[in-house]
Amino acid sequence: MPPDPKRVLDLGSGAGRLLSLVKAGHPKAQFVALDFSPAMLDALRRTFGREGNVSIVSHDLAAPLPSMGSFDCVVSSFAIHHVTHERKRRLYEEIFEVLASGGVFCNLEHVASPTEVLHRQFLSALQVAPEDEDPSNKLLDVETQLKWLSEIGFVDVDCHWKWRELALLTGVKPSDGIGKRYNAY
Repeated sequence: MPPDPKRVLDLGSGAGRLLSLVKAGHPKAQFVALDFSPAMLDALRRTFGREGNVSIVSHDLAAPLPSMGSFDCVVSSFAIHHVTHERKRRLYEEIFEVLASGGVFCNLEHVASPTEVLHRQFLSALQVAPEDEDPSNKLLDVETQLKWLSEIGFVDVDCHWKWRELALLTGVKPSDGIGKRYNAY
């Protein structure tokens, strides 16, 4: 993350766990939390509703991002894998568009295993029976997503951490010479 982000967007905020962690490290930043679940929006309002530096927006990631200005950092945690692959690629383009020069995108995500054997091993490690898998998952391999980020224009694209089907994918919007380019970790 940039050392001193002014604005941070959290896509698919859920109850606000990632937002809380990022906010603890950057308490002076302004935050926008997006989610579409009424239960999660209620949880966000209970936790952050009285905080002047957090805006809560109801939005389904299946639709184009609303106009919200630019951000120094866009984060997401286990949300983007619920949209179709076509939408996922377009969402990455929209994220690139809303990032300020030198801005960082960090996506902690559920990704596809390279083989069915490895997928079953992942489920077993989590003690999840194949029939109990989340039907809303639309998993895509790490390589394709990293390729997309590079094609869109992100630099320093990488998978900084991976354990089976869980991965941290990052990219930086190139600096226009005015802002400083930050490492995505």
